[in-house]
Amino acid sequence: MTTPALVLDDVSHTFGSRVALDHLTLTVRRGRVTALIGLNGAGKTTALRALAGRLRPTQGRATILGHNPADLPPDVAARFGQAVDAALVYPELTVTENLWCAARLHGMPPRAAALEASAAVGHMGLDPWRHERARSLSMGNRQRLGIACATLHRPTALILDEPTSALDPQGVVLVRALVRSLADAGAAVLVSSHHLDEVARVADEIVVLHGGRDVGRLEPGGTDLEQRFFAMVLDADTRAAGIRTSDIRTSGTGSPA
Repeated sequence: MTTPALVLDDVSHTFGSRVALDHLTLTVRRGRVTALIGLNGAGKTTALRALAGRLRPTQGRATILGHNPADLPPDVAARFGQAVDAALVYPELTVTENLWCAARLHGMPPRAAALEASAAVGHMGLDPWRHERARSLSMGNRQRLGIACATLHRPTALILDEPTSALDPQGVVLVRALVRSLADAGAAVLVSSHHLDEVARVADEIVVLHGGRDVGRLEPGGTDLEQRFFAMVLDADTRAAGIRTSDIRTSGTGSPA
């Protein structure tokens, strides 16, 4: 049986008294795009940071291709891609230089890295800026560059956090096609977003995250996605409020003798 590419196993995390993730279990298999959807503060970025090895969860375990993300063997790291939080680019390097460095860091020899960097410039519509330093790029083009750096080595496992948040319509279409092509080639892709209509166009599975918890699934090809999303969120809030009310009532009456 093939090892799942991306796994969160009963993961919880807190920032002080605030619960960011609450016993979240998630598996992303190869050849599929899974979308994490939720309102701001739902825990999407925290989940991706745990998977990327950028934070150690308070409880539970994250794995990438069967390994601890904080200590990936070099051959596994070379098959992993991520764009979480801000774009991982060097502001003092040009677009092409950033892509060449990303290719080299993922184990490509120099000549192959140069070829892949040039191809990625074209694929992501960055040709007019190929010799511009990254610090001079617009926010949208920096995001395109960061996604290109995370994907030009054709990863087996890929994590993208709000990958279209700063993009214009052309950029959205390019990223959508890139994500789908990587999954069709066998990659496991986890994408977070709060744009339900956009991820529905590319995802095989939509996981609704609310209050750090998995509160249900949406069928990407279904109708009334937005209405069903808000119904799930309302139901989760109603259940949580009911539990809190019950707890308060119980604590007020005391325990039976």
